[in-house]
Amino acid sequence: MRLATIRTPGGTRCVRVDGDTAVETGHPDVGALLADPAWRSVAEAADGPRHPAADLDHAPVVPRPGKIICVGVNYRAHVAEMGRDVPEHPTLFAKYAEALIGARDDIVLPAASEAVDWEAELAVVIGARVRHADAATAEAAIAGFSVLNDVTARDWQYRTLQWLQGKTFEATTPFGPELVTADEAGTGLALSCAVDGEPVQSATTDDLVFGAVETIAYVSTILTLQPGDVIALGTPGGVGHARQPPRYLTDGSVLTTSIAGLGECRNTCVAET
Repeated sequence: MRLATIRTPGGTRCVRVDGDTAVETGHPDVGALLADPAWRSVAEAADGPRHPAADLDHAPVVPRPGKIICVGVNYRAHVAEMGRDVPEHPTLFAKYAEALIGARDDIVLPAASEAVDWEAELAVVIGARVRHADAATAEAAIAGFSVLNDVTARDWQYRTLQWLQGKTFEATTPFGPELVTADEAGTGLALSCAVDGEPVQSATTDDLVFGAVETIAYVSTILTLQPGDVIALGTPGGVGHARQPPRYLTDGSVLTTSIAGLGECRNTCVAET
C-alpha cells in the first residue's frame, strides 16, 4: 500500500494511492492516520474523494513528525570517503519539522551558508508505539519507507562537534512523495541522487552499517518511538563535501533523489532572499 499527504484547496489530506488514482482516507495527513492503531485496515477500506495521481501536490509525507532522528556515517562507502572508522554504535542527530518540504517543493539554500550538500537517504516511518524493542518488535513497528534528502549546510555542520545546526535549516529536506508499506517495499533497495541530471550517488541499502530494525531497537532503548516518527538511515558515498574540489548546490540546481520502488523527489534549489 502507498500513502501520501497532499495539498488541496481545503488543506492537506491523507490519501491511499492506487495506481493513477488517490483516495482520501478522511485524515488530514499520513501522521494522523498512523495515530490510529487500526491505520492499515482503515486505509485499506478508505473510499473518500478521489484525485488523479498525476495532479497531486505532495506535502512532506508526514508533515510534522513528533521526532525526526537521523543516522550519520551509516553506509560503509560513505564512512570510507569521509575518512572515518566504521562506527560501533549509530551516530544520532535530530532534525525538526520546519526543515521538511514535499517531493516537488523548492529547496531554500540558506543565505548564511556557502556549502550546501546533498545526502540521499532511506527514511523509515514508525507505525506503532515502541520502547525497548527486540528485533521482532522493531520490525513490526515499521509502517513503511520513503525517500528523504538530508540536505546539509556543511560549513555550519562543522562549526562545532555537534552537527544539528547544519542539518535542520528551514525548507531544506525533501521527504516523500509516498510512504510505501513495509510489506511492499522490499529489501536491498537501490538508492540514487543526481544534480542537474548528473548522477552523484548510487548504492543499495545492503551497504548500511545499521539497518532499520537495528536502529529502531537502539533508539527505542533511549526513548519511546511514536506513530509518525521518522528515522533517516544515512547517506551513501558520493556527497559533494568529500569531492576534490568540494562541490555544493547552487541557485537553480535541480536535485533528484530516487529509491527503487519508493519513488522520487525532484527539487529545484532557490537562494534564500
